[in-house]
Amino acid sequence: EAQLVESGGGLVQAGGSLTLSCVASGFTFDDYAIGWFRQVAGKEREGVSCLSAIDRDTDYADAVKGRFTISSDSAKNTVYLQMNSLKPEDTAVYYCAADRKILYGNSNWFRNAMDYWGRGTLVTVTA
Repeated sequence: EAQLVESGGGLVQAGGSLTLSCVASGFTFDDYAIGWFRQVAGKEREGVSCLSAIDRDTDYADAVKGRFTISSDSAKNTVYLQMNSLKPEDTAVYYCAADRKILYGNSNWFRNAMDYWGRGTLVTVTA
C-alpha cells in the first residue's frame, strides 16, 4: 500500500526555519514526482513546490521562492522542504503528494490529480 507520511511541522516565530519531511513507502520512489501543497482552512489548496520524476527539476510557488528549498534522499525515500524566513502567511497544513505523471519540471505541476497524498503536518508561524 502506497503511503506518504509528513513530519516536521510545528510552531515557529516569524523569521524562523523549519524542515518538513515526507517519507514514501509502497511505491517506487524514484518513478514519482513529489510535491508539497499547503492549505488554510476555508481556502483553496496551494501548490508550494515540486520535484519532478525524471529530471528531478524543482519548481516553487512565487510566494516561497528564495525562502523554501525542496530536496530528496532516494536512499531514505524521503523528500524534504526546508523553509526559511518564515512568515505568518506561511501558516497552513502542509501536505506532500506523489504523482507519476509529472515527468519533467513545469510550472503547472500542481494542476495534476496527484496519485497519493499524505495526511499533512501543521505549520504555525507567529508574528
